Order: sequence, then structure tokens, then C-alpha cells
Amino acid sequence: MTAHLPFALWLSSGGGLKLPLVMLLVFGSAKLLAEFFETLGQPGIVGEIVAGVMLGPSVLGWLTPDVFLTSLADLGVMFLLFRVGLEVKSSELIRVGGAALLVAVCGVIVPFVLGWAILRAWGAPSLECTFLGASMTATSVGITAQVLSSNGFLRQKASRIILAAAVIDDVLGLLVLAVVSSLAKGQIKTLDIVLTTVLASAFVIVVAHWGTRTMRHLMPRAAERLRVSEAEFALAICLLFALGLLAMYAGVAAIVGAFLAGMAIGESVGPRVHTLMHGATELLVPFFLVCLGLRINLSVFSTPSTLLLGAIVLTAALISKLIGCGLVSLPFGRREALKIGVGMIPRGEVGMVVAQLGLTMEILSQQVYGIVVFMTIATTIVSPPLIKLAFQERVSTASSCEPLQACLED
Repeated sequence: MTAHLPFALWLSSGGGLKLPLVMLLVFGSAKLLAEFFETLGQPGIVGEIVAGVMLGPSVLGWLTPDVFLTSLADLGVMFLLFRVGLEVKSSELIRVGGAALLVAVCGVIVPFVLGWAILRAWGAPSLECTFLGASMTATSVGITAQVLSSNGFLRQKASRIILAAAVIDDVLGLLVLAVVSSLAKGQIKTLDIVLTTVLASAFVIVVAHWGTRTMRHLMPRAAERLRVSEAEFALAICLLFALGLLAMYAGVAAIVGAFLAGMAIGESVGPRVHTLMHGATELLVPFFLVCLGLRINLSVFSTPSTLLLGAIVLTAALISKLIGCGLVSLPFGRREALKIGVGMIPRGEVGMVVAQLGLTMEILSQQVYGIVVFMTIATTIVSPPLIKLAFQERVSTASSCEPLQACLED
């Protein structure tokens, strides 16, 4: 009976079979295409996103980003940022804080202005232009962190600037969202925006500055008193969710809290926690990457004008971060500036949130909404090879000296 039904229909009515089948489809296809892309010399992360495009409405139409998959994706990116935080020292991030702030600010202003100008020149209303500009501002700290971590680039100075700037970028992106939402409702609530800015900034600064030294005192004592198995890991997971929750209350994304939680306890836990966290991340991250691919729908590009606008917006999205973040990084050298500019290219979840809000409020047309989703996913797919290429020279010429360089940097 079910053999004669379309696969997507049978999947939606699969009862108890649905959970293991969806898990197998997502995880298996992600790893299969990651392996294929690795054999081609490309980052496996690109293959995992392409797996989502294949399974989604653009090709096979088997899956959609429903509540179940979206929840797994959110969990996956939280674990990813936590694992990356474990490998980053707070002192290193604070040391590059000034440069990161400048990179983040320019990386918000230039894409916003360029996105607004393009859609305005296309003849769209001013408010719709504002939403497009806002969707182009925030960098995806999850994608950037995954590429830097999987390729062993986290120890480099450019990587620390990128991660710090991406965290600040996320805060700025959410503030831009607050302003744009207020404009759409016809009034700007200055007090709410100022309060959100203060709370978000205070949360990031306090945890980044005092989190490590606090956990250095608390974690060993707490782990010694607990009798549960894997006590350190259990405490780490609790801290991950606690700071993720506090981050949301402070007005920033949960993934920022997850990253700060990992950074806070990175010097307080043993290798066992790193190993367990790596295993959990390897399980969950494919759901995050596949869900990105599931969101793209190429059917919106049915007309030449939409295709042209999509190509222009994508080009602007690539160039604006490269120029906006790269130019202010020139004091570190052209090579470092290129790394930082490329590392800030992938767009984040904030862009998707802005687009969804604009569509819900009937400000964005289906055409522009589809272009924003396409731009977000396309920059995510294009960025990993570019990041790998930008960082490759140092890895290939200095790989034998990495341990010594790491000691010197510390």
C-alpha cells in the first residue's frame, strides 16, 4: 500500500517509523555527501548543506524543516559553539577585542547600506529595502566556527578576531533587528533598544572576562563532590544550557551563551569532556547543516528578473563583508585581512529571522524572501572553500612548526 504513495506522503504518515527514518535520511545523506566532497578536495560541511538541498523542496521534496528537525538543528549549533569555546582561551579573545569590535561594526554597516541601496534601485519600498539590508548584516558564527575548527585554524590570530567579531556581530545583528521591527510597527522604542544593548553587552563582557577564573575555582570542587558518572561532563552540559538561556534573556542568541560557556570552562575540565563533547557534536551538527539546505527553494527564481536580483544580492553579500571587514583589518597585513574578510562572509540565523519577520508582517514579498534565504544558504556554501583557501598558505608552509608557534603564541 505505502509503496504506491509518494515518498514524502508516506514519510509524513510513517508513524513509529518516522523518527529513525528521518534520522537515517538526514545523518546518512549528510555524511555520504560530506565524504564525497572531501574526496573532491572540498570541505565536508559543503556536502552536508547540499544534502539538505537535495532532500528539500528544491530537488526531492522528501523533508521540510519542521519543529523536530529545527529543534535538533538548534541543539546541534549550540553544541558546536560550546565545543569551539572549549578550544578558545578567553584571554586570547579579549586581547583582540578592539580589532574585533571594529571588524564587526564595519561588517554590519557596509552590507546594510549596500543591501538597502540595491533593492531601492530596483524600485522596492523603503521599508522592504531596510529589511533586506538588515538580513545581510549578521555573520554565522556557527558556520565560521565549524570551518575553522575542522581545519585546525583556531590557533591563528585571524581566527580569534573572526570568532570575537562574529559574536559581537550577532549582538549587533539582533539590535538591528530590534530597530527594523520597531520601524515596521511605526514607532521606535528607544528605551527598549538601549536596554537590550546594555544587557547584551554586559552579559558578553562579564562572562568573557570573569567566566574562566570563576569556573577554574568552582568546577574542580563541584566535580569532586558529585557521585554521578561523568560528573564533569554533566556539569558542562548544565552550564551550556544555563548560559544559553541567560543569553536569550539578555537579548542575544543562545549560541553566544553556548560559546561563552565553553570558553569559561575550557581550562577547567579534562580531556574526557573534550572527547565526549566532540562525539555529541559529530552527532548533532549534521542536522544543523542539513536544515540550512532544507530552507532553500529554487522555484522562486522562475523569472529572469528574480534570478538577476538574486545574483546581484549574493554578489553584494560576498563583497560587502570582504571589503567592510577586510579593509579595517589591513593593519594586520593583507594576508590576515583577506582571512578575516572571507571568514565573516557566511550569513547567520539572524538573516533568516529578519526575512521570516518581514514575510509575516507582509513587508517582504515572496520574491525578496526567497532571495534572502538563497543569499544566506549560498554564502554558507561558498564560504568554507574560500576560508580553506585563504588559510591554506600558512598551513602548508608552516605545519611542521605549528607546535612551536602555538607555544610562542601562548
